[in-house]
Amino acid sequence: MKEIRKIARERMKGYCRVCPVCDGKACAGEVPGMGGLGTGSSFMANVAALSARKLNMRLIHDAATPDTRIHLFGKDLALPVLAAPIGGVSFNMGGEISEEDYIDAVLGGCREQGTLGCTGDGAPDFIHETAFAAIRKQNGAGIPFIKPWETPELYQKLEKAEASGAEAVGIDIDAAGLITLRLMGRPVSPKPPERLREIIENTPLKCILKGIMTPDEARLAVDVGAAGIVVSNHGGRVLDGTPGVADVLPAVAGAVKGQIAILADGGVRTGGDVLKMLAMGADAVMIGRPFSVAAVGGLREGVRTYLERIASELVQAMILTGCPDVASVGPGILYDPAAWEGADR
Repeated sequence: MKEIRKIARERMKGYCRVCPVCDGKACAGEVPGMGGLGTGSSFMANVAALSARKLNMRLIHDAATPDTRIHLFGKDLALPVLAAPIGGVSFNMGGEISEEDYIDAVLGGCREQGTLGCTGDGAPDFIHETAFAAIRKQNGAGIPFIKPWETPELYQKLEKAEASGAEAVGIDIDAAGLITLRLMGRPVSPKPPERLREIIENTPLKCILKGIMTPDEARLAVDVGAAGIVVSNHGGRVLDGTPGVADVLPAVAGAVKGQIAILADGGVRTGGDVLKMLAMGADAVMIGRPFSVAAVGGLREGVRTYLERIASELVQAMILTGCPDVASVGPGILYDPAAWEGADR
């Protein structure tokens, strides 16, 4: 990973500093680029919220070989980690590798490690065209995410997603105010519940709504027939001043756990972070910027290497917290000083 990050730093110069800790401080306001919008506080909040959660270490148990496998959207995955949808290599990452090579690295590297990569959408059109072609090349092993366009563009892209062989499709409802699209004059907008229900009913694909940050909207996602949600503030790139994902995830999960698949995307940097998100109610997590660094710095090998590291860290964290498998992970592994008051520690 040290060599991969070194190459990425050279290739992404001027767009991403490949900081030792990817926390949004050095790149605040750099959109386009890899930063967070405005002050960057929403990006920074994602990392800080996860860092504030602590794990209870337990070693008197028999969870010596944890099972990280999950079943999600009809797929058996080797670990509960997906690559988040990110596109626009030329204007967000420096353009030293092509969009095609980038997407191939993310999808191919994830597939080779037994999980799924997601693809992004945007303008110009080659971003989504390259994404759909790459998913077809991977025999449908990928999840395309589509921006909340106006019709007929939205329906046209849903049809292309189906033709790619994918079994699930995401809608980036959190991209409704994305500045990069606004600069390009492309119409995206929020969608009311009845509109989302119509969209979901008119595609045979499992539909995932990305950008849920409140319990009431999580319940609306269930009501309109979504197969999954992604608790996400779009990496802090659309609205300055939001809470971190880890701050809202417990309440969101508490509202809809067991009714819909719950993914969390925001500030995950280590296998320990993955475990924290699972403990707060996520069924799986998405990771964004670190996958971009791995793909730009090492293509498929970079993505595989990064996933191997995350998987190793996750297994270690599960052993040290007494979790034999993903299903057994719960809030009890998180340190809660209030719960310990008066107890024999």
